[in-house]
Amino acid sequence: MTQTAELFRALHHGGTPLILPNAWDPVIARLIAEAGFPAVATSSGAVARVLGYDDGQLTPPATMFDAVAKIVRAVDVPVTADMEAGYGLPAKEFAERLLETGAVGCNLEDSLDGGLVDVAKQADYLAEVRAAAGAELVINARVDTFVRPVDDPVAEAVRRGREYRRAGVDCVYPILAPVDQLAEVVEGVGGPINAHASPGGPTPAELAAVGATRISYGTSLHAYLMTKLQELLPTLG
Repeated sequence: MTQTAELFRALHHGGTPLILPNAWDPVIARLIAEAGFPAVATSSGAVARVLGYDDGQLTPPATMFDAVAKIVRAVDVPVTADMEAGYGLPAKEFAERLLETGAVGCNLEDSLDGGLVDVAKQADYLAEVRAAAGAELVINARVDTFVRPVDDPVAEAVRRGREYRRAGVDCVYPILAPVDQLAEVVEGVGGPINAHASPGGPTPAELAAVGATRISYGTSLHAYLMTKLQELLPTLG
């Protein structure tokens, strides 16, 4: 497992960005792997919705871990799991249960109940996950300053990103940072930065041009396909 995690970690440091279309079930994960992508990322929001829940830590932890394990078993490439804010689990338990699924990475976000978690508290949690998992998990620390009320989202993203890097994370994810502000975050935080693409833009090329080294799609692919299905259904009757 450590070797697989190291291979996935190395993909964050190549000459081209690591692009991760997000999956929500084994079928989609297989399609992504068969299309030639070197790894699969899950989307917590999309996984939750296909399981009958919604985003926001509403999925029972055991149900989410089971969903991740099914996706891991479906593909022969590394899987990194979007795990919201850890579902209220102690860091050691969270790391152990995630590793049991076979996942080699995780996203952990720094907001709960509509507000940002104290940065020191979040950094401590991330450090505890790192200590429990060792090198076996590639930790992607999501920074929510661009989706929560913040006076200066760029400055706060940089502050949080630096703290999370010191806590031992592998990548920082300022989700939905506008392209024209992402470069400041990249420069201020350093290290691998995850950016958010979507079918309607921004594109991977635009995000890579300002320094993103990992690019994922979150729930946007699931939302796009559900919209297309809604448009199709009236034509089937």
